[in-house]
Amino acid sequence: MQFAKRLQPLQSNVFADMDKAKAKALVAGQQLIDLSLGSSDLPPEVHVLEAIAQSLHNPSTHGYLLFHGTRDFRQAAASWYEQKFGITVDPETEVLPLIGSQEGTAHLPLAVLNPGDFALLLDPGYPSHMGGVHLASGQIYPMPILAENDFLPVFADIPAPVLAQSRMMILSYPHNPTTAIAPLSFFKEAVAFCQEHNLVLVHDFPYVDLVFQESGNSGNYQSLAPSILQADPHKSVSIEFFTLSKSYNMGGFRIGYAIGNAELIRALRQIKAAVDFNQYRGILNGAIAALTGSQTGVIATVETSRQRRDAFVNALHRIGWYVPTPKATMYVWAKLPEPWSRDSVEFCTQLVQKTGVAASPGAGFGKSGEGYVRFALVHNTHVLQTAVERIAEFL
Repeated sequence: MQFAKRLQPLQSNVFADMDKAKAKALVAGQQLIDLSLGSSDLPPEVHVLEAIAQSLHNPSTHGYLLFHGTRDFRQAAASWYEQKFGITVDPETEVLPLIGSQEGTAHLPLAVLNPGDFALLLDPGYPSHMGGVHLASGQIYPMPILAENDFLPVFADIPAPVLAQSRMMILSYPHNPTTAIAPLSFFKEAVAFCQEHNLVLVHDFPYVDLVFQESGNSGNYQSLAPSILQADPHKSVSIEFFTLSKSYNMGGFRIGYAIGNAELIRALRQIKAAVDFNQYRGILNGAIAALTGSQTGVIATVETSRQRRDAFVNALHRIGWYVPTPKATMYVWAKLPEPWSRDSVEFCTQLVQKTGVAASPGAGFGKSGEGYVRFALVHNTHVLQTAVERIAEFL
C-alpha cells in the first residue's frame, strides 16, 4: 500500500516518541511522574461545568452545529478581546470557533500556501505548526530563537530567496517551549515586516494569561502579554489563535477560536467547512460561561502555576542545576548539564527509564532546541519536588 509523501515528515514527533519511552518505563515498573505534556491537572470552574451539564438535557443542543449557531460564542469571544486588549472585533466576520487552537494553526496553511511556498516558523517551536505546513505541501524556514536574543527571531537573517517564496510567518508568545515573552515593540516590528513582504502573520496565543506578576500584584487580572492585534489594530495581515485549554483548564473539551483579518477568517472557515462541523453546543455554552463569568478561577490558575514554578526552579537550584525563572507559561526550559548537552533525546529517554520522570527533549521542538529539556509543571509542588529528587539521583 502506498501513502502520500506528505506523511513522511510526520512519522514521529516529540510527544509520540516520549509516549513510547513512558510506556516502556511503566512496563519496567517505574512510578511515572509525567512532566512531558502541557495538559493541566487543574479542573474547570464549577459554573463552566454547570453550563455544559445543563445543556445535556436540552434536546436543541443535540444536533449539528453550523456557523450561524455559534453566534453567542463568537460574541462572547469578541467582547473578551475588546475588554482585555481594547481591540474592536466584529463577531460576524472576524471570529471563528475552533476545536482547539491547534486545529486552526494546522489548517490555516491549507488556505494560505501553495505547494513549495515557505512558511517562517520559530525554531524551537510547537510541533503542530510544522505539521500544518507539511500537510499543505509547503516548505519550512526555521527562524532560530536564541537566549542571547531573548528568544526572539532576527528578521534580517532570513535569506532573500526564501523571503521571496514565503507566504506566512507563525509566532507564539508567551512561547512554548522557551517561556519567553515578546514585547509589543517586537510585534509592531513583525507586523511592519509582514506588511512589507506581503506575509500572513499568525500568532498562536494559548498562554495569554499565564504570565507571572511579581509578589503583591498576583491578584490583578491583567495579562502582561500583548496581543498581535494591538500591533495590527486594523487586522491588515494578522490572525490570532486562542484556546481555553490553559487559562480555563478546558483542554479536554477542545474549544478555541481564531480572531483577526476577515479574509483570513473566511478562508479558514472554508477549510473548516470541508473538514468538520463545530463541536457540541454544550461545550460552547461552557466556553461562554468561562469567558463572560467570574475570572477568579483564572487568577487562581495563574497563582498555582507561579507557586509550582517557584517550587520546581528552587528545587533544581538546590541540586546545582541553575535555570532561569520563567516569566510565563506552565513550563521550565532548562539548558542541559554535561555530558547531556548535545543529546536531549537520550537524556529524556534515560531519565524516564531510570527514574520514571518524563520530560520533553528540546530537539523535538526544532534544531535550535537541542541542548535543552522542557518540564511541564502539571503536578502539585510535592510531586514536583519528588521529581527533582529523582533527577538529582540520576545526575
